[in-house]
Amino acid sequence: MKRKASAVWQGGLKDGKGAISTDSGVLSGTPYSFGTRFENGKGTNPEELIGAAHAGCFSMALSGQLGNAGLVAGRIQTTATVSLEKTDAGFTVTAVHLDVTAKIPGASQDAFEKAANGAKAGCPISRLLNAKITMEARLEN
Repeated sequence: MKRKASAVWQGGLKDGKGAISTDSGVLSGTPYSFGTRFENGKGTNPEELIGAAHAGCFSMALSGQLGNAGLVAGRIQTTATVSLEKTDAGFTVTAVHLDVTAKIPGASQDAFEKAANGAKAGCPISRLLNAKITMEARLEN
């Protein structure tokens, strides 16, 4: 399986602008720029998209881990916070923090934590990233 996305950039680093698109059409000419990446400009940026990909991947992986334990989630909500820092090598994604809240009927705390840790380690986006990945996972009653 292969998925495609593309980006077009015009102009200089700080005064230029770009657009990101995906073959699915979910993103189509979505703007990004220096301002959306390093300031508070309107639009998206690569780190935000990595966060969305990681949150989505993790949530699906957690559902799979729960299924292996005979459990079905009523709801899994994941927020991924991506840290971009300037290092000696240049700007680097250094960490991702996953904040997870889940409602899982009949799940014990131990079963939930085992599934969440398995999902964090096994999610393809987690394995892709060369960054420290931390997590806070809460099981709601």
